[in-house]
Amino acid sequence: MATAAAASIRERQTVALKRMLNFNVPHVKNSTGEPVWKVLIYDRFGQDIISPLLSVKELRDMGITLHLLLHSDRDPIPDVPAVYFVMPTEENIDRMCQVFDQYLNFITLEDDMFVLCNQNKELVSYRAINRPDITDTEMETVMDTIVDSLFCFFVTLGAVPIIRCSRGTAAEMVAVKLDKKLRENLRDARNSLFTGDTLGAGQFSFQRPLLVLVDRNIDLATPLHHTWTYQALVHDVLDFHLNRVNLEESSGVENSPAGARPKRKNKKSYDLTPVDKFWQKHKGSPFPEVAESVQQELESYRAQEDEVKRLKSIMGLEGEDEGAISMLSDNTAKLTSAVSSLPELLEKKRLIDLHTNVATAVLEHIKARKLDVYFEYEEKIMSKTTLDKSLLDIISDPDAGTPEDKMRLFLIYYISAQQAPSEADLEQYKKALTDAGCNLNPLQYIKQWKAFAKMASAPASYGNTTTKPMGLLSRVMNTGSQFVMEGVKNLVLKQQNLPVTRILDNLMEMKSNPETDDYRYFDPKMLRGNDSSVPRNKNPFQEAIVFVVGGGNYIEYQNLVDYIKGKQGKHILYGCSELFNATQFIKQLSQLGQK
Repeated sequence: MATAAAASIRERQTVALKRMLNFNVPHVKNSTGEPVWKVLIYDRFGQDIISPLLSVKELRDMGITLHLLLHSDRDPIPDVPAVYFVMPTEENIDRMCQVFDQYLNFITLEDDMFVLCNQNKELVSYRAINRPDITDTEMETVMDTIVDSLFCFFVTLGAVPIIRCSRGTAAEMVAVKLDKKLRENLRDARNSLFTGDTLGAGQFSFQRPLLVLVDRNIDLATPLHHTWTYQALVHDVLDFHLNRVNLEESSGVENSPAGARPKRKNKKSYDLTPVDKFWQKHKGSPFPEVAESVQQELESYRAQEDEVKRLKSIMGLEGEDEGAISMLSDNTAKLTSAVSSLPELLEKKRLIDLHTNVATAVLEHIKARKLDVYFEYEEKIMSKTTLDKSLLDIISDPDAGTPEDKMRLFLIYYISAQQAPSEADLEQYKKALTDAGCNLNPLQYIKQWKAFAKMASAPASYGNTTTKPMGLLSRVMNTGSQFVMEGVKNLVLKQQNLPVTRILDNLMEMKSNPETDDYRYFDPKMLRGNDSSVPRNKNPFQEAIVFVVGGGNYIEYQNLVDYIKGKQGKHILYGCSELFNATQFIKQLSQLGQK
């Protein structure tokens, strides 16, 4: 069977959206008839779900002549059908008369990655779940919000999972509620959303998928870690949101009298989508490799462009001699083929320009903040490798990174340490961090968290291999290169499983391991609720969904993608309640650490 790869969650959600836009009739791609012309009205939630999946052109192909926000003022459009795609809030319902629930309340960012929400994400954030003053009622609301979205996800997937989760965590609360919601839906056979659905229910595979629910608290170091792969770096250092990156390009200072204002910065937005083949191929690659590939693409484009120019000039040949005429007929064919590939060439140029701009912006951050040094040093800390430079030296170096970079490094050290530093040492570190301009609130929270979680005796293990610096890439060092990488280390990544990947591996392959042996087991298809850590299913799983309650990141996602590459015929989806970068995570830790 063509398993899950043929029906990724992105494809399934797109099919479900198109069906909705077609008034809940399955959308036939090659139908020759005119589409029914209609208006699409959405709220911010609906907009976030649609934007990573359907372009304006695709909406037009579906017959959408106009798409508007629900609460924007507009003139009535008589005799035109409208599709409303909004959250069933009282405010929205007041604004219209009828809601048809589509079970699409999650956002698909990749074929194998989804996130629960973008609007109001603070309602399900790490901070919201871990606030010391949260009431039981507030916690119930947070959990219900997460469960409702996960339920939508499984309806779209057309599969009922077997659920595993750690005990005594927010992930367990989600598991209990999700098991109950799935069980109640399955009990009503006539109205169950998992039977006879035209989306192709249960065709994820012959075997049911595994849902592993993990709590962000099992690994707080990874979201703070400086990274070295393209997509994760873009998310870490640039404004990257719902697959769109926004860049500010400064255009220098005009030649005018001293004290003149610099020119206004130009803002540019780029969509990094599945049709961008360069992005699909290199989003998980180490950054120096990306810089080299952009350079190669540029050279190959220039060669093609020169060929078109050369052929055009030959076509202007004058003279009657046979040599010129035979050369002309040869080249006519060549030019015809070259001209027919012009649209492709222009698209290639657009993507090269896009990635040159994005990669240059990333490189500026790497150089200005010495991010290669941070990445390598943190890898050593997390894998318990001997450090060649003292932590205090890096924190005290005014040229190495921003105050936030220093704080991230120190928190990773503090989280990963077998033994917490002595009070005297800690005071010394605190002074150095304060002198470097750091806000100590995040450390305050991590200190409480570590004491509460009794993590001091058993911190999360991050494997024992590390990155290897190699000689700089010669091509990238060419003076003709767009990317002058001088002074930047070319670090080659070694595959090592992060805690979330390791937990998934244990549960997916049915391995016995103290880390996961007491994970709870739920099967919503069992008639009576079973509360057990003893799996009924004894065979390894072919498909799994890892969902992080409390927020996820691209480093974790990429680690899972790399892990599954070596497992033939197996598929993984990664989901999280919100997707944050280190800056956003530090901000939440800082709020939690405020006295």
